[in-house]
Amino acid sequence: MANTPVALLGLGTMGGGMAANLLKAGFPLAVYNRTAAKAEALAASGARVAATPAAAVKGAAVVIAMLADDDASRAVWMGADGALNAAESDAVLVEASTVSPAWIAELAAAAKARGLEFLDAPVTGSRLAAADGQLTFLAGGDGASLAKVKPVLDAMSKEIVHLGPVGSGAMMKLINNFLCGVQVASLAEAVAWIERSGLDRDKALTLLKNGAPGSPMISAISERMASRDYTVNFLLKLMSKDVQYAHATAAKSGVELRTAAAARSLFEIAAAEGHAEQDMSSVVEPLRAAGKAK
Repeated sequence: MANTPVALLGLGTMGGGMAANLLKAGFPLAVYNRTAAKAEALAASGARVAATPAAAVKGAAVVIAMLADDDASRAVWMGADGALNAAESDAVLVEASTVSPAWIAELAAAAKARGLEFLDAPVTGSRLAAADGQLTFLAGGDGASLAKVKPVLDAMSKEIVHLGPVGSGAMMKLINNFLCGVQVASLAEAVAWIERSGLDRDKALTLLKNGAPGSPMISAISERMASRDYTVNFLLKLMSKDVQYAHATAAKSGVELRTAAAARSLFEIAAAEGHAEQDMSSVVEPLRAAGKAK
């Protein structure tokens, strides 16, 4: 299966690492990215760099998209020179971006109209997990289609979880990121409180990490907030987007995510103050600045 031709659309924070692992596993790979410069290192490693999504999917048996949001996904799949109409008739399409279930339903219907197999399979994990091939794919769709692409997904992941029909992966990913976003936002408030209170911050954070509130997220993010190292593992603006999608999607099930709304407001403030392109842990900075202003 390592000779299966693959097209990867999107080389952002996650896509670059995913592409590198596909090449490492020996898959013939074509890549497309709106900013072509991000593909240069991959070209040097043997990837074919395409000028359009349509050109990228030519000859590909598996097409994977890893994009920022619904709008970016729509443009790559269905825009001018889009991937959907150009995909080979026997290709399996995989939308791995964190997008809304509503868009997944629309995209799946369009793929079905063309007679193409389609999976939604967003990932959990950070930039480092993508680089290390340690992502988890949250898959929705037909089991037989998933089996076809499993060797390709295996090259980028530690686990593939089949959650049910198309849309299940997108739904689970939003639930996952909703909880992550709320944790990060509440930790930012806790860190600002600790720093203003006069407590020893390192001792306080050690207690929190090792106590009942502790989690892998709290441990990793608290270290970044303390060191003020906002090298991107997960973009702040994308977490804001994910929390927004989660809030809107849950409302369709009659559930109001009040904590999501509160978290999103903190992310929006941080984005407005210049942290949109930094790691999501930088959400703490406006809270710190507010304390200094007083």
